[in-house]
Amino acid sequence: MNLSLQKSKTNTKSVIAVSGSKSETNRLLLLQALYPNIILANVSNSDDSEVMTKALLSDDPIKDIHHAGTAMRFLTAYFSTQEDKEVVLTGSSRMKERPISILVDALRQLGAVIEYTENDGFPPLKITGRKITQNRVSLPANVSSQYISALLLVAPKLENGLELTLEGEITSIPYIKMTLALLNEIGVETSFAGNVISVAPKPMLASSQLLTVESDWSSASYWYSIIALSETGTEVELSSYKENSLQGDSALATIYKDFGVETVFGDTKIILRKINYNHLSIVNYQLNNCPDIAQTIAVTCFGLGMGCHLTGLHTLKIKETDRLEALKAELEKFGASVTITDETLTLEPTTNIIAGVAVKTYQDHRMAMAFAPLALKTNLVINEAEVVSKSYPDFWKDLQHVGFIMSEA
Repeated sequence: MNLSLQKSKTNTKSVIAVSGSKSETNRLLLLQALYPNIILANVSNSDDSEVMTKALLSDDPIKDIHHAGTAMRFLTAYFSTQEDKEVVLTGSSRMKERPISILVDALRQLGAVIEYTENDGFPPLKITGRKITQNRVSLPANVSSQYISALLLVAPKLENGLELTLEGEITSIPYIKMTLALLNEIGVETSFAGNVISVAPKPMLASSQLLTVESDWSSASYWYSIIALSETGTEVELSSYKENSLQGDSALATIYKDFGVETVFGDTKIILRKINYNHLSIVNYQLNNCPDIAQTIAVTCFGLGMGCHLTGLHTLKIKETDRLEALKAELEKFGASVTITDETLTLEPTTNIIAGVAVKTYQDHRMAMAFAPLALKTNLVINEAEVVSKSYPDFWKDLQHVGFIMSEA
């Protein structure tokens, strides 16, 4: 489905309920599989969380997780620890191009039995679960924090726990801290000192625990962009959010001050409000801890006629698509001047926006949602708009609710 978005004004005040965090949900789904007396509330309704749930509950030995990167990484660790269970983990054509050897090598160091069924270093994987007693492993920490989180999530169920040594610069530390905080919440003892993380064994939970998933800050980023591109006085209320969030993308509240967006925290909600601000010609952000909001920030800057220099983006090349190449290609269709390296993106300031552009989404939900707010500045088309279901199925419905005009193209 290609969706035409017409230049529109958002409602002055709106209220939106955002689904639970995909990142938190998928971590907690795995912990729930390990500790069945965990009860979850406000779970994500994303495709990624649905395929994660299906893979955990289904008796089918072939687990197809489509485009879900977190599911591939987390389930590789999970099924490696399930004694006498044999599964094949596979996914989309893009998933088969996303490297996983760092995680597989680490699990093999611990004694896991994993084979590559097509290309070495990439899914699909044939996993034969076994009891793992070794408890020391090291892995490169500068590629993806999901490899680290995958090991940490299964660690308390290992007979001797886990001591994980991280080599090199650590990527996306907030996601590692999120994983550790969720383990702490269910009573698992952990420590993170220097480059060593330790997780103590915890065979079972003493009693049932109800855990409520915070709403997704990555999804909130598109609302920050919408408010930034709106007129002064526009506001939206989002639930359910908290000021002391575990999610790295909560950095939005600070970053978007540069674009005139004020964040007011309530008990379980945030209000985003457009206020007068000092319009900078160019902004600089280090996004090593929150790379998923890079696309949103770049499009916001373009829509406001600002330039930006974004660094710490090396993980974007191994996402659903090469997000740096995709961003450059689509922004340039609108008349932007963009330069990229393996880990940076630089956008030059310009006030000219070409109308009627069709945005290619590359099977990447974040490409679709990052560009949608530009409809506040010009008419555009989002190709394969249904891709948003990967993380935010209600996105287009919510945009209509606040006044966006859209039709099938």
